[in-house]
Amino acid sequence: MGGEKNTARETVGEEPLSPCSRLFNSPDFNCAIIVIMGCKVKGNPPAIIDGLKHTLVNHPRFSSILIQEMKNGKKGKPSWVRTEVRVEDHVIVPDIDPNIENPDQYLEHYISKLTTVPMDFSKPLWEIHLLCLKTSNAESIGLLKIHHSLGDGMSLMSLFLACTRKTSDPEALPTVSVQRKQFGPSSYNGFFNKIWWDTETPLLAKPGTELVPKRFVHRIISFDDVKLVKNAMKLTVNDVLLGVTQAGLSRYLSRRYDQEATPKLKESMRRIRLRSAIMINLRPNTGIEALADMMAKKSKCRWGNLFGYILLPFSVGLETDPLEYVRRAKVTVDRKKHSLEAVFSMAFFKLILKVLGLKASVVLVRKVIHNTTLTFSNVVGPKEEITFHGHPLSYIAPSVFGHPHALTVHFQSYEKKVIISVTADPTVIPDPHKMCDDFVESLKLIKSSVLERGLYEMEV
Repeated sequence: MGGEKNTARETVGEEPLSPCSRLFNSPDFNCAIIVIMGCKVKGNPPAIIDGLKHTLVNHPRFSSILIQEMKNGKKGKPSWVRTEVRVEDHVIVPDIDPNIENPDQYLEHYISKLTTVPMDFSKPLWEIHLLCLKTSNAESIGLLKIHHSLGDGMSLMSLFLACTRKTSDPEALPTVSVQRKQFGPSSYNGFFNKIWWDTETPLLAKPGTELVPKRFVHRIISFDDVKLVKNAMKLTVNDVLLGVTQAGLSRYLSRRYDQEATPKLKESMRRIRLRSAIMINLRPNTGIEALADMMAKKSKCRWGNLFGYILLPFSVGLETDPLEYVRRAKVTVDRKKHSLEAVFSMAFFKLILKVLGLKASVVLVRKVIHNTTLTFSNVVGPKEEITFHGHPLSYIAPSVFGHPHALTVHFQSYEKKVIISVTADPTVIPDPHKMCDDFVESLKLIKSSVLERGLYEMEV
């Protein structure tokens, strides 16, 4: 953590870290977010640097350093302190051979190495890598790396989108659906009685997995296909994506068990208990216009890490009916939808932090995560193509690393696409590309089943 005095900083702008930011800044929970931006044009670093000078660095978090002053020989509470920012120090443009044989593999290796490089706490905790690299889905690549202590996924995604504009209207912010969260009493069966161990599957993290270089892979599927299933079965997009995840993991585990070829493992496929930690946004309104202005005075939205989490059981096992995965997803989500679990988890964490301190709080959160198998998230993105400082984007693929899970699955909608991102510990999941393909194939089977039944009903 940065502790040396910086003559350029403004102590007037000092602000204490939020409880969750303190969690993400602890040595045992040092998390960062990476946003992969696939650009439709060749990279123009000067244009992006100039754009960032007029957007991102104007935000307090992206122009502050983390300071922990010494008081009476003891470390005080960490705080954000405003400082002068030289954008060029945060922009990395690697020298890449234009004749590289496998650019997709190069990109994957580059990102994996990036997960092992600690961030420089002597300056604001963000950086952007601009790769003049033509891949299968883009003419060039941008990699935005942000320390998780700066904000939660929704805050950071909103700020990223506030730096973009519609390609069709360079003066207009992107259009993003507003999601209103509701938390109310229900059959609460959450925090205390959910601390048990998941089935020991090939997906379960090993000790120290947070320190292992991660592999980031993704696939792009049709948003129209997801909506077709949603409308036919009268579900939500989240229900469908959760069902696709359950189906994909079932396919993946079945293949892994077949490869292991032991009767014990094959038998365990019938009784898998697997759960995901899902981060829930606790803001009342996530419209992009409100979020872009969340730091303004009297804003209804707050900046930073403002989320709770729920532990969501996954239904894993081979089904003869592909739609069963989606039905079970809906039942599971409906049970949790109006639960106070997310609100309670945040309140309980704050209480432990206040009473027992940061170390005890970190131990608690790590224990909960260690007793689950994966992190699952789904973020709504722009409805139309957007441009990032002169670079129209073909896809956006965000994910996170540094937490004690071997598997993170993230869905990001963008235009008429949904990007499936898998972040994996290769010592646990050596074939994340196959897992991505299992998700894609699962959606195809679910869609085909919907269409077949629709045709049958029409014939009747």
